[in-house]
Amino acid sequence: MSRLKILRAAHYPRMPWKNGGGSTEEITRDAGHGLDGFGWRVSIADIAESGGFSTFSGYQRVITVLQGDGMQLNIDGKLSRDLLPYDALAFSGDSNVDCTLLGGTIRDFNLIYQPQRYQARLQWLDGIVPATLFSSAETLLVFSACDDLQVRIAGFAAESLGIYDSLQIDDQQGLLKVNLAGRCCVIELSSRV
Repeated sequence: MSRLKILRAAHYPRMPWKNGGGSTEEITRDAGHGLDGFGWRVSIADIAESGGFSTFSGYQRVITVLQGDGMQLNIDGKLSRDLLPYDALAFSGDSNVDCTLLGGTIRDFNLIYQPQRYQARLQWLDGIVPATLFSSAETLLVFSACDDLQVRIAGFAAESLGIYDSLQIDDQQGLLKVNLAGRCCVIELSSRV
Protein backbone atom coordinates (compact mmCIF):
# COMPACT_ATOMS: atom_id res chain seq x y z
CA MET A 1 0.00 0.00 0.00
CA SER A 2 1.44 3.37 -1.03
CA ARG A 3 2.17 5.84 1.76
CA LEU A 4 2.05 9.62 1.22
CA LYS A 5 3.59 12.18 3.55
CA ILE A 6 3.98 15.95 3.38
CA LEU A 7 7.35 17.36 4.46
CA ARG A 8 7.28 21.04 5.44
CA ALA A 9 10.39 23.17 4.95
CA ALA A 10 9.98 24.74 8.39
CA HIS A 11 10.65 21.32 9.97
CA TYR A 12 13.70 20.16 7.98
CA PRO A 13 16.52 19.32 10.42
CA ARG A 14 19.82 21.18 9.97
CA MET A 15 23.08 19.23 10.11
CA PRO A 16 26.76 20.10 9.53
CA TRP A 17 28.48 19.31 6.26
CA LYS A 18 30.71 16.26 6.21
CA ASN A 19 33.76 18.55 5.72
CA GLY A 20 32.58 21.02 8.40
CA GLY A 21 32.42 23.92 5.93
CA GLY A 22 28.72 24.71 6.31
CA SER A 23 25.34 23.17 7.00
CA THR A 24 22.54 21.37 5.19
CA GLU A 25 18.80 21.12 5.71
CA GLU A 26 17.90 17.48 5.23
CA ILE A 27 14.56 16.98 3.46
CA THR A 28 14.33 13.19 3.49
CA ARG A 29 16.31 9.96 3.13
CA ASP A 30 15.72 6.24 2.90
CA ALA A 31 17.54 5.14 6.09
CA GLY A 32 20.25 5.86 8.65
CA HIS A 33 21.10 8.93 10.72
CA GLY A 34 23.54 11.81 10.29
CA LEU A 35 25.90 11.21 7.39
CA ASP A 36 25.86 7.42 7.64
CA GLY A 37 23.68 4.56 6.51
CA PHE A 38 21.64 6.12 3.74
CA GLY A 39 21.11 4.76 0.24
CA TRP A 40 19.68 8.09 -0.92
CA ARG A 41 19.23 11.53 0.60
CA VAL A 42 17.69 14.82 -0.54
CA SER A 43 18.77 18.12 1.02
CA ILE A 44 19.19 21.89 0.67
CA ALA A 45 22.52 23.62 1.34
CA ASP A 46 23.51 27.27 1.68
CA ILE A 47 26.92 28.10 0.21
CA ALA A 48 28.28 31.44 1.42
CA GLU A 49 31.74 31.25 -0.14
CA SER A 50 33.72 29.40 -2.78
CA GLY A 51 35.45 26.23 -1.60
CA GLY A 52 35.58 22.45 -1.53
CA PHE A 53 32.71 19.98 -1.46
CA SER A 54 32.50 16.95 0.81
CA THR A 55 33.37 13.58 -0.70
CA PHE A 56 30.73 10.83 -0.72
CA SER A 57 32.53 7.69 -1.94
CA GLY A 58 30.28 5.21 -3.71
CA TYR A 59 27.53 7.76 -4.32
CA GLN A 60 26.24 9.73 -7.30
CA ARG A 61 25.33 13.39 -6.77
CA VAL A 62 22.91 15.69 -8.59
CA ILE A 63 23.04 19.38 -7.65
CA THR A 64 20.83 22.31 -8.67
CA VAL A 65 21.12 26.00 -7.75
CA LEU A 66 17.85 27.27 -6.22
CA GLN A 67 18.73 30.87 -5.35
CA GLY A 68 21.56 33.27 -6.13
CA ASP A 69 23.73 34.03 -9.14
CA GLY A 70 24.99 30.48 -9.52
CA MET A 71 28.32 28.67 -9.37
CA GLN A 72 30.86 26.81 -11.42
CA LEU A 73 32.31 23.49 -10.29
CA ASN A 74 35.81 22.19 -10.79
CA ILE A 75 35.31 18.41 -10.87
CA ASP A 76 38.56 16.42 -10.85
CA GLY A 77 40.31 19.30 -12.64
CA LYS A 78 37.59 19.91 -15.27
CA LEU A 79 35.39 23.02 -15.15
CA SER A 80 31.62 22.61 -15.41
CA ARG A 81 29.38 24.99 -17.29
CA ASP A 82 28.06 27.89 -15.20
CA LEU A 83 25.27 26.42 -13.06
CA LEU A 84 22.38 28.85 -12.97
CA PRO A 85 19.08 28.39 -11.10
CA TYR A 86 17.20 25.17 -11.93
CA ASP A 87 20.04 23.76 -14.08
CA ALA A 88 20.90 20.31 -12.65
CA LEU A 89 24.36 18.73 -12.89
CA ALA A 90 25.30 15.13 -12.00
CA PHE A 91 28.76 14.03 -10.83
CA SER A 92 30.41 11.26 -8.85
CA GLY A 93 30.54 11.59 -5.07
CA ASP A 94 34.09 10.18 -5.31
CA SER A 95 35.23 13.26 -7.26
CA ASN A 96 37.38 16.06 -5.90
CA VAL A 97 35.04 19.07 -6.28
CA ASP A 98 35.58 22.79 -5.67
CA CYS A 99 32.99 25.46 -6.35
CA THR A 100 33.42 29.06 -7.40
CA LEU A 101 30.44 31.29 -6.74
CA LEU A 102 29.41 33.54 -9.63
CA GLY A 103 28.18 36.20 -7.19
CA GLY A 104 27.07 36.10 -3.56
CA THR A 105 25.62 33.34 -1.42
CA ILE A 106 23.62 30.62 -3.14
CA ARG A 107 21.16 27.97 -2.00
CA ASP A 108 21.24 24.60 -3.73
CA PHE A 109 19.23 21.39 -3.89
CA ASN A 110 20.98 18.02 -3.68
CA LEU A 111 20.21 14.40 -4.43
CA ILE A 112 22.85 11.92 -3.29
CA TYR A 113 22.29 8.22 -3.95
CA GLN A 114 24.12 4.89 -4.26
CA PRO A 115 23.79 3.90 -7.95
CA GLN A 116 24.52 0.24 -7.22
CA ARG A 117 21.45 0.15 -4.93
CA TYR A 118 19.08 2.65 -6.56
CA GLN A 119 18.04 3.83 -9.97
CA ALA A 120 17.22 7.57 -9.84
CA ARG A 121 15.65 10.10 -12.17
CA LEU A 122 15.49 13.83 -11.43
CA GLN A 123 13.65 16.41 -13.54
CA TRP A 124 12.74 20.07 -13.10
CA LEU A 125 9.38 21.35 -14.32
CA ASP A 126 9.22 25.10 -14.96
CA GLY A 127 5.56 25.45 -13.97
CA ILE A 128 4.69 27.66 -16.94
CA VAL A 129 1.96 25.20 -17.88
CA PRO A 130 0.48 22.45 -15.67
CA ALA A 131 2.15 19.06 -16.21
CA THR A 132 0.93 15.50 -16.05
CA LEU A 133 3.37 12.65 -15.59
CA PHE A 134 3.19 8.96 -14.90
CA SER A 135 5.59 7.14 -12.60
CA SER A 136 6.15 3.53 -11.62
CA ALA A 137 9.01 4.38 -9.22
CA GLU A 138 8.93 2.84 -5.73
CA THR A 139 9.54 6.27 -4.18
CA LEU A 140 8.34 9.53 -5.70
CA LEU A 141 9.40 12.89 -4.27
CA VAL A 142 7.93 16.22 -5.42
CA PHE A 143 9.88 19.30 -4.22
CA SER A 144 8.20 22.70 -4.53
CA ALA A 145 10.24 25.61 -5.89
CA CYS A 146 7.30 28.05 -5.83
CA ASP A 147 4.97 29.60 -3.25
CA ASP A 148 1.95 27.49 -4.18
CA LEU A 149 2.51 24.15 -5.92
CA GLN A 150 -0.71 22.29 -6.61
CA VAL A 151 -0.29 18.49 -6.58
CA ARG A 152 -2.98 16.02 -7.56
CA ILE A 153 -2.11 12.34 -7.43
CA ALA A 154 -4.61 9.67 -8.39
CA GLY A 155 -5.93 7.94 -5.28
CA PHE A 156 -4.88 10.72 -2.86
CA ALA A 157 -6.32 14.07 -1.75
CA ALA A 158 -5.09 17.18 -3.60
CA GLU A 159 -2.21 18.95 -1.82
CA SER A 160 -0.81 22.48 -1.81
CA LEU A 161 2.92 22.89 -1.14
CA GLY A 162 4.69 26.11 -0.19
CA ILE A 163 8.22 27.08 -1.15
CA TYR A 164 10.66 24.18 -0.49
CA ASP A 165 7.94 21.91 0.95
CA SER A 166 7.94 18.33 -0.36
CA LEU A 167 5.55 15.46 -0.94
CA GLN A 168 6.84 11.88 -0.70
CA ILE A 169 5.15 8.65 -1.74
CA ASP A 170 6.79 5.38 -0.66
CA ASP A 171 6.03 1.72 -1.46
CA GLN A 172 4.45 2.71 -4.76
CA GLN A 173 3.33 -0.17 -6.96
CA GLY A 174 1.90 0.13 -10.44
CA LEU A 175 1.63 3.31 -12.49
CA LEU A 176 0.89 6.55 -10.65
CA LYS A 177 -0.68 9.58 -12.40
CA VAL A 178 0.64 12.92 -11.09
CA ASN A 179 -0.70 16.39 -11.99
CA LEU A 180 1.49 19.36 -11.05
CA ALA A 181 0.85 23.10 -11.35
CA GLY A 182 3.90 25.21 -10.41
CA ARG A 183 7.70 25.08 -10.54
CA CYS A 184 8.99 21.88 -8.95
CA CYS A 185 11.46 19.03 -9.03
CA VAL A 186 10.33 15.42 -9.37
CA ILE A 187 12.63 12.64 -8.16
CA GLU A 188 11.88 8.99 -8.88
CA LEU A 189 13.80 6.29 -6.99
CA SER A 190 13.61 2.52 -7.38
CA SER A 191 15.64 -0.25 -5.80
CA ARG A 192 17.94 -2.24 -8.09
CA VAL A 193 17.48 -5.43 -6.03
